[in-house]
Amino acid sequence: MDPADVAAIIESELADAEATVSRARGEHDDDHLTATVVSPAFEGQSLVQQHQQVYDALDDHMTTDIHALELSTYTPDEYEE
Repeated sequence: MDPADVAAIIESELADAEATVSRARGEHDDDHLTATVVSPAFEGQSLVQQHQQVYDALDDHMTTDIHALELSTYTPDEYEE
């Protein structure tokens, strides 16, 4: 799946999210992605809850199109630091 498509899905499903997605470097470049997601929806959420929100946004793509997703999630304040 194209990284730009993944970013667009995340941004459309999470409130005020900004997502940067790229292919991971290494032997499995085609189906391993790296994403940084910044959203105020993460306020007060644990890291596990933040990641679950992203996985929920990607829905079936996580089982059909994306083999692995390395996630970094931040609230806007955390990202500015």
